[in-house]
Amino acid sequence: MKTYKILQWITGGCEALLAIPVLGGAFVIGNGYVPLFVMLGLHILTLIYASKEASIGFQRAGSILGIITSAIAWIPFIGWFMHSLTAIVLLISAIFSDKEKTKVKAID
Repeated sequence: MKTYKILQWITGGCEALLAIPVLGGAFVIGNGYVPLFVMLGLHILTLIYASKEASIGFQRAGSILGIITSAIAWIPFIGWFMHSLTAIVLLISAIFSDKEKTKVKAID
């Protein structure tokens, strides 16, 4: 399994935990918003690996969305929505293969 796929599973799972309505918010606030900075670093790391290893641009979308989420997640309801959306995108992109379909060329 490629490195960026493992990181997508990890960041997607963490985003899903942060999306739990009361517990996720309490965890972030209780730790002084440090989890948002940790997630920002993980999303940047995932984006770097996905840029190097992935062959399809969609594989980078979850990390880009995660970076945006880390920047605006301190807003109560918007943060919940963004964490949920980011978790879904990251986990879906982790499930799907990144191999592009190759065209079969006929021999003349």
